[in-house]
Amino acid sequence: MKRIHLIVGLLATLAFVLSGQAMHFHRPKLQTLPDDVHLMYVSRHIYLAGAAMVNVCLGLYLKEQGALWRKAFQRLGSVFVLLSPVFLLLAFVQEPSMGMAGRSWRTQLGLIPLIIGVGLHLVANLAAKSNSAQN
Repeated sequence: MKRIHLIVGLLATLAFVLSGQAMHFHRPKLQTLPDDVHLMYVSRHIYLAGAAMVNVCLGLYLKEQGALWRKAFQRLGSVFVLLSPVFLLLAFVQEPSMGMAGRSWRTQLGLIPLIIGVGLHLVANLAAKSNSAQN
């Protein structure tokens, strides 16, 4: 799982860099667009960066837990975290031009799984820490 997280994280980081370039070279200039459209581009760009960094960190530091239920929580959390940048990239590409009305299922399917996935990893890890402290 570590390797998959690292690969997805690095690809999402590349997508973040490319989306930044797309904003830089956007015509008309982003600064000339209505505020809501500009905000949508920037927020989706930042969301993508967050998902990329979570995947990179899991790719570098993930340690598989021993207990079956903790391992299951980690794997389910990993699936959620791995899917997140895909939907957030789609959100960056398709939502901003519609302004605030452009909020859609793409952003929700990017952010909510990211939060749930990190939460599942947190629960699995905290449970492991509390068990090791009791021993």
